Amino acid sequence: MSKVITPKEQDYSKWYNDIVVEADMADHSAVRGCMVIKPHGYAIWEKMQAALDKMFKDTGHVNAYFPLFIPKSLFEAEEKNAEGFAKECAVVTHYRLKTDPNNKGKLIVDPEAKLEEELVVRPTSEAIIWNTYKTWIQSYRDLPILVNQWANVVRWEMRTRLFLRTAEFLWQEGHTAHATKEEAIEETKKMLDVYADFAENWLAMPVIKGVKTANERFAGADDTYCIEALMQDGKALQAGTSHFLGQNFAKAFDVKFAGKDGKLDYVWATSWGVSTRLMGALIMSHSDNNGLVIPPKLAPVQVVIVPVYKGDEGLKKVSEAANDIKKRLQARNISVKYDDRDTQRPGWKFAEYELKGIPVRIALGERDLANGTIEVARRDLLSKEVIQIADAENYIAKLLEDIQSNLYTKALERTKANTRKVETYAEFKRMLDEQPGFILAHWDGTPETEEKIKEETKATIRCIPLNNEQEAGVCIYSGKPSSQRVMFARAY
Repeated sequence: MSKVITPKEQDYSKWYNDIVVEADMADHSAVRGCMVIKPHGYAIWEKMQAALDKMFKDTGHVNAYFPLFIPKSLFEAEEKNAEGFAKECAVVTHYRLKTDPNNKGKLIVDPEAKLEEELVVRPTSEAIIWNTYKTWIQSYRDLPILVNQWANVVRWEMRTRLFLRTAEFLWQEGHTAHATKEEAIEETKKMLDVYADFAENWLAMPVIKGVKTANERFAGADDTYCIEALMQDGKALQAGTSHFLGQNFAKAFDVKFAGKDGKLDYVWATSWGVSTRLMGALIMSHSDNNGLVIPPKLAPVQVVIVPVYKGDEGLKKVSEAANDIKKRLQARNISVKYDDRDTQRPGWKFAEYELKGIPVRIALGERDLANGTIEVARRDLLSKEVIQIADAENYIAKLLEDIQSNLYTKALERTKANTRKVETYAEFKRMLDEQPGFILAHWDGTPETEEKIKEETKATIRCIPLNNEQEAGVCIYSGKPSSQRVMFARAY
């Protein structure tokens, strides 16, 4: 194959983009800031969806779907939410085009087809959902509502990067309604734990669970909980958020319920979501200069078998053995592809599957058949081993577990090695430039100090880690007293 990946040490941003494009995950589209997710990339997203969807349903949630368009008056109802997303909103003003009378080959907006009320293309769905919940909720018997939707959203970003930040992206958003504050907070934390479980046990990506500062909180939330991951270049990536919305949306949309005592009260709410940004997290957590590396649990194809042969008779013999191995692996719930295309040579196929990140590759030739062996290559270590064909399914089942575990361990060790404490602002700035990663530092708790640090260094408080140790100290910026360290980083 002639595809070349820019070394990440040379240009990390170009390395990332090369992998996305060359590994056939996604491409730029004709619409500025939007992407085409190609079949290989979408198959990985489907695996993520399936795993998360099961986790949601196992915790009592059900799926629904709400409109893409939100009347502007509804969007404005919760002021903080509307203000927080206003600059990113795409707005529909007309519902029809017509032929330009001065140029028959062109279409123009029909001025007579102006909407009575403008429609916001959803950047998030709290407004349309809570307007709907008003008709669903009358009493405590109607609660809780535990709803999730898989959808697309539009946030008109000015600077975009494939998967990490696009004008349109895919996600899931959970929206739940509860009778008590305590129940809503419990839900918020439960879903944060679901996200952390998925990140660590499926993505093989260690995360820090924490709560956002007021400056970084979701617009319209009382509290935002998050999982933060560290990428190979030392930058942080917010991988998922879970919001305790309090009664803010219930009050904005007048959603009340009658309690067991007959008294009316506003409903308590949560919302939570992850998006195709997780695809970017997967790439930047594990990939190398040879291309994509996929954790086995999320690989659409976990094992590929490539035949090595001469002539039709040779292919027939190898195919018979290959298909037998394929069936045995499939019986162990291992996804397998047998690539017997005669349009490419084996070496080309080896390079293709290495680039696309397939966890395990089997090479099987006529000589192997005579010896009763196969060559097994693992993508994470770029290593090979010759094993007995008779032991293929046991060996590969264990190998896939080892690869999943190794990817997590490697990422965890990298995160630990790049998480450091600093005591002074000078040390903080030096560390950001020379040894980027998570920086644990004292902060005086004021939004003003937080904003100053962000302006001067481009580093943000990623979160206040949950179960944070209390530790007396002084703020690195202001010198004022501080009772705990918070986690800073430059981020995507």
